[in-house]
Parts: sequence; structure tokens; C-alpha cells
Amino acid sequence: MDHNEAFISAVHSATLERFETTHKAPSNIALVKYWGKYDSQIPANASISFTLSEAHTTSRILFEKAAKSEVHVFYEGESKPEFEPKIVQFLERIRLYCPFLSTYKITIDTANTFPHSSGIASSASGMAALAMGIVALEQKLGGIAKEAMLQKASFLGRLGSGSAARSIEGPVVSWGEHAELENSSDLYATKFERPHELFKTYQDSILIVHKGTKKVSSTLGHDLMKNHPFKEARFEQAQSHISSLVAAMKKGNLEAFIKIVESEALSLHAMMMTSNPYFVLMEPQTLEVIQKVWDYRAQTKTPLCFTLDAGANVHLLYPEAHKKEVHSFIENQLKQHCEDGFYIHDRCGEGAV
Repeated sequence: MDHNEAFISAVHSATLERFETTHKAPSNIALVKYWGKYDSQIPANASISFTLSEAHTTSRILFEKAAKSEVHVFYEGESKPEFEPKIVQFLERIRLYCPFLSTYKITIDTANTFPHSSGIASSASGMAALAMGIVALEQKLGGIAKEAMLQKASFLGRLGSGSAARSIEGPVVSWGEHAELENSSDLYATKFERPHELFKTYQDSILIVHKGTKKVSSTLGHDLMKNHPFKEARFEQAQSHISSLVAAMKKGNLEAFIKIVESEALSLHAMMMTSNPYFVLMEPQTLEVIQKVWDYRAQTKTPLCFTLDAGANVHLLYPEAHKKEVHSFIENQLKQHCEDGFYIHDRCGEGAV
């Protein structure tokens, strides 16, 4: 049997006139990056991430029985018709797995705690929240058991935004098949069950270097990996980094963790700078922050490291025990590199609710 078939709902039409549900789904920050994919949102390499807590999307979703499917999207209470084509495309992609959706008009009212489209995986949290709402409807219709909901939400979220698969559970999650990741799958994400206690409360302060929309979307960036001259070496590097990171996170080896995480961040951006066409998402202030982090770590021996998503903003990762001194360092030395002095103190979280 095709593994996808397990996710096809037995419910084909609406039996509820109206159903409203609200879900909060977090963003996540990849430690080993997913950059490059095959058809049907299958990752070219496995990835592993921290699920965040404060950076999240909250979506109120109203399903109303209708003669044909319709979608209306509001962002922070304001109508956003420009968001609708992406949602329609997603619903078309999951039609096989949720045929009952074709008999509903769907109204989505969504809001983020962080700037939209600035490289904090708003598509991940947004699609994860929507997937949770759809699966909640399916459960209400009697089409899925409660214990299977999270896995299907991850499966569906992946079809909207690959990294959304990793925003359903927490605090440490992997996605993509890898020999050293238990129960790993290309179709959905799974919890990394045995991280060292240190990593269950890890902190992430997000420095908003640039609030605006990225110059190049992640979708386009992933597509550029298809003909990238270094793609095979990059995919091998990522798979090797997963092996090293799993070992480091089981043992609580911070030195190894820092080396892998920073290498991954720079490798991600190196792929952007060497694609055809090439592009740069880092800003001068991004580089200023990185250099200050390296200097600070060398001087104080504080186990602070950085990572980057597909954007200019910098995620600073550190153990909870070092929160006070890192917050002071950010306020005194790094805040000046943030747009309008804006940053978000975040931490590992437990996933969508």
C-alpha cells in the first residue's frame, strides 16, 4: 500500500452545518536545515528543529456547509484576498485526503505574534494551525481517531509548507527519513524522544534585523536547489550533520551542538549565494550580529550560538541557565542592530494547541 493512502479520510461530505475551531501553532527553527525538495513536498534531506513557544500563529477557522468550496482569509481582522490563492492551492492538494472539505465554505481569521514573511517561518505556523483546524473538523465528523490527529496534521501541514510538518509537536522534532532518527518519515514529522534535559528548555532570542518581506521566497529558493551545482554534497552534509547532532543532543554536548548549528546556518545561506540566479538574504546587520556573538562567546565562554532561517533575522540559541547574561548582552550590544530595536525572547515549546 502507498503510505499516503493511510491518510485518506473515509468521510466524503459534510454532516455538520457549521463548525468553528481555533488553533495556535508555533513557528520552529531548524537546527539542521531542509533546503531542496522533490515533488509532493518530500525533503531532499532530513531536518531537525526546535519548536518555538512565543512566535506563533493563531487561526480561528469557521467551516460552513455550502454548495461549493469557498475560502475567505482575514489577517489580524483585515480581509486579505491576496492570501487566498495559496490556501486554495493547498486545499486542492489535500482534497484526496480530506474530501469532505469540498462541501464547506471556509473563513480563516489569522494573526501572528511576529512580522509576516520576514524569515520566521510564518508559512510553517500558519499552515500548521490550518491543518490542525481541518483535522479537528475531521475528528468531529467521525473520520479520524483522536490519537491519529497530530500525525495527520503534520502530514497535511507538510503539503502546504514543508516546515509546517515540524510545527505540530515539540520541543525537538525531526522530519525526513534518517537511519538514526526513530520512526522518521518523509511524510510527516516525529518528536525526537530522547534529547538531553538541557535541550527541553532551550532559549531562542530572535533578533529582527529586517521586518520586511524577503527578496526571494523560500519556495523559489527550494526550486533553485534542483539544478544547484553543489546539491548532492549539501544533502550529504545535512544527513551527516543529523548523525552528529543526534549524538550531541543525547549527550548534552554543547560544543558539538554549537559547531553543527552554526555550520548549518552558514551552509544554508551559502546555497543561496551559489545558486543560479544567486541571491543574498543576509543584511549587513546580520553579519555584525554574528561577529559580536563569536567575540562574546570567545571572551565569556557562554555557550551562545546563532542560527539563521531563510532570511536576515538571527536566532540566538542558549541554555536556560544563561538567560540572564544573554538578555543583558542583547540589550546592551545587539539591540542596536535590530530594526526599531525589535527582538523576541522565545524558548522551546510543546507544539500546537
